[in-house]
Amino acid sequence: MSDTVLVKSYLAQCAAIVEQALTEVLPAQWQVPDKLRESMMYSLEAGGKRLRPALVLAVAEAISGNEDTVSKALPVACAIECIHTYSLIHDDLPAMDDDDYRRGKLTNHKVYGEAMAILAGDALLTHAFHLIPKAAKAGGVSAQVALDIVEDLAMLAGARGMVGGQVADMLGEQGITSLAELEYIHLHKTGDLVVFSVTAGARIGGATEAQIKLLEQYGRNIGLAFQIQDDILDLIGDESKLGKKTNSDVEQQKVTYPYLMGLEESKAQVERLTQDAKSAVLDAGLAAPDRLLQIADYLVQRDH
Repeated sequence: MSDTVLVKSYLAQCAAIVEQALTEVLPAQWQVPDKLRESMMYSLEAGGKRLRPALVLAVAEAISGNEDTVSKALPVACAIECIHTYSLIHDDLPAMDDDDYRRGKLTNHKVYGEAMAILAGDALLTHAFHLIPKAAKAGGVSAQVALDIVEDLAMLAGARGMVGGQVADMLGEQGITSLAELEYIHLHKTGDLVVFSVTAGARIGGATEAQIKLLEQYGRNIGLAFQIQDDILDLIGDESKLGKKTNSDVEQQKVTYPYLMGLEESKAQVERLTQDAKSAVLDAGLAAPDRLLQIADYLVQRDH
């Protein structure tokens, strides 16, 4: 069986574990207004790759070499999916990207209205910070590790992280003129949540600070490579596999890596970033590194 088939199967297993946990992430006994609960779960259960939570689980297992670590990491995996989902709900709003559909379904504000969509996003953001201490209280994750993870998430999802990247992207619509500007947007808007997922999994798995630093490099490199690959697929991808029109970036006059670097240099940059990511994993001396190496290759060799 090829590495691609193996890693696709593994990521699908992780997604299934996370999706089952997400159905129970908002306790039934909590007194939450019905519409708010419905709006939150509508977007949280809308599917997607579940890449970020899968990385939390995969890295925790790679550090410890023990599949039992997955259960300890699951609350944090759900927390990052709450953060990611809230960001998508807000990103789709008329004041932001003004999108009508997300993953083949009507966007949250199209179903529940703008005010409820904003509040559902707010609730998911806040709920993420309830789930991380739960990982410590449930056992297996120390209070210090949980505290470090909370600190990382607040930083990487906030003003210097994802939100800052989103603002830079919004302001960049007025005209991005350099590769440095484009890289800043993608390192923070997309990449910082990938970095969080990797470092959170590393902390739960018992990584040393040196290993965490190396895995941060891994996360940053695969996050940026993933985004560049998206830009490439928009130009040369198969619409039937992508599930959306190609050349949309060109039609919208968006500044992308191929626009600034050219198609071939963009492909070469993806390869360089992937190799650097894999080198960081090998340098970290993990108990079970193979899965992370396979994920790095899979993310940039994907055709959708």
